Amino acid sequence: MANLGQTFDANNVAPTTPMEVIPAGKYNVHIVNSEMRDTKTGGQMLWLEMEILDGQFSGRKLWDRLNLVNQNTQAVEIAQRTLSAICHATGQMTVTDSEQLHFKPMLATVKVRPAGPDKFGTHREAQNEVRGYEGGSSAGSSTRPASNPAQTASRPAAQAQASKPASAPWRRTAA
Repeated sequence: MANLGQTFDANNVAPTTPMEVIPAGKYNVHIVNSEMRDTKTGGQMLWLEMEILDGQFSGRKLWDRLNLVNQNTQAVEIAQRTLSAICHATGQMTVTDSEQLHFKPMLATVKVRPAGPDKFGTHREAQNEVRGYEGGSSAGSSTRPASNPAQTASRPAAQAQASKPASAPWRRTAA
């Protein structure tokens, strides 16, 4: 039992409400917290907490985990490629500490993992999952939920052209 040290009156505090998943799309985010954490299998993962910077979901949090130290070489390769995408998106090409990536805007591609049983048969609620990163845009709202065709259709042609992914700066073409 834990003594609160005071009398708490729930009549004076609005209760929290469950957060709904945000629609799939690209969101302007930055990393606000990160740390290396141990995994259950003896490895280590880079845990990232991100915040959406603008639009309807401004202030909402997203999380990602990168298995940088793992016996599974495929998991490590995926984590390294994801970290590389974050580095390219933030312009920090060499890092020794994850704090070097904090508060640098980038676009995160967010998907919705539907509710249902996981690989172990345990029921999971629908949740968001970050599926990729690219360079961010500092002009205007870059939140573009994929499930809103009316918003996409009403976007001016110039803005629609600007939202198309440009070739990545690290991909070189033969001249």
